[in-house]
Amino acid sequence: MSELPKILTRGVSQIMPSADKLAELMASRKMKLYLGIDPTGNQLTLGHAVVLRKLQQFVEAGHEVILLIGNGTVKIGDPTGKDKTRPMMTDEQIEANFKTWREQASAILDFDKIEVVYNADWLDKLKFDDLVKLMAKFTVQQMLERDMFAERLKNNQPIFLHELIYPLLQGYDSVVLEVDLELGGNDQLFNMMVGRQLLGEMKNREKFVLTTPLLIGTDGRKMGKSLHNFIPLNSSPEDLFGALMSIKDEVMREYFELLTDIPQTEIESLESQVKNGELNPMEMKKQLAKEITIWLHGTEAADSAQKHFEKTVQQAEIPSELPTLKLDNKTETLLDIVMKSKVVSSKSEARRLIEQGGVELNQRKINDPWQILECQNGDVIRVGRRNYFEIQK
Repeated sequence: MSELPKILTRGVSQIMPSADKLAELMASRKMKLYLGIDPTGNQLTLGHAVVLRKLQQFVEAGHEVILLIGNGTVKIGDPTGKDKTRPMMTDEQIEANFKTWREQASAILDFDKIEVVYNADWLDKLKFDDLVKLMAKFTVQQMLERDMFAERLKNNQPIFLHELIYPLLQGYDSVVLEVDLELGGNDQLFNMMVGRQLLGEMKNREKFVLTTPLLIGTDGRKMGKSLHNFIPLNSSPEDLFGALMSIKDEVMREYFELLTDIPQTEIESLESQVKNGELNPMEMKKQLAKEITIWLHGTEAADSAQKHFEKTVQQAEIPSELPTLKLDNKTETLLDIVMKSKVVSSKSEARRLIEQGGVELNQRKINDPWQILECQNGDVIRVGRRNYFEIQK
């Protein structure tokens, strides 16, 4: 084909075995496709939003879309991108992670037009001989082609047998669902190609694979919760706008392409204006932050978030109305106070924030996490770039 449809180009890393063949098939009939997500945590990030956004595009194009919740495979844990074994999860942990997942994803996905399935429904029913037959279709050498396994072997790190069967079980999902297409991040290519081979051998059916790029986090590395460089999908409009303003200038184009509908020509024009000195990079980033905030929260909330950012960060103004932070004791360490703000999720993250100058009391930076503070009612503490609190006792 001379030109691929936009759904197969923008925000796409790779299409296997052929983008042209997939486009021809899509032009002739409705596709059956799915995205699988393991509930390893209860918080989604903008990184998840990239592939969720692509899934929703197929919904809007009228295709048959399935969202697979990997409550079976998550018990093993996909080692993708990890240099060590993921801890095995209990049913209670998995159930707890389900509680907020759908609510967060609803900001992007139209669940009224998506079928939700759970792979424990069939994986838990596999008998021993079923599993043996499945394992007989691949060799150990094939499984060890995965980058992270090769890296572990080189570093004399263990690879456990249950990890080797993870791609088989994920691939078996494709066999059960009998899909035409699977979506996933480009770190899932190996697993999805295993499913393509299994579906071809067991059902004589071709499956296409479409991968999306992995979003870069606020520190320039791949976005991930373990790296503390992620932007939560359920961020408030103010936090979302502010976090987007903290990304590195060089990844703005990627964010525009993956998380907005701004035309490519307009993105290129903005880049050209910045390069020529006609536009301040901050103004381009403001437009990016506003577009993404509008997408997830609406225009009114985005306007308010921009004004909040300009007052609290650019003009260094303290908001007139502040949430209160109640302290139980007259004197507490700065670390304890920051943890009570719930801006950070761990003491190690709180210590880093304090030591890097990210906390102020009454507009005075304090870099010692263990400093004991004697706070008064009405004192103002800033935690991070945008989070202000009024102390109450």
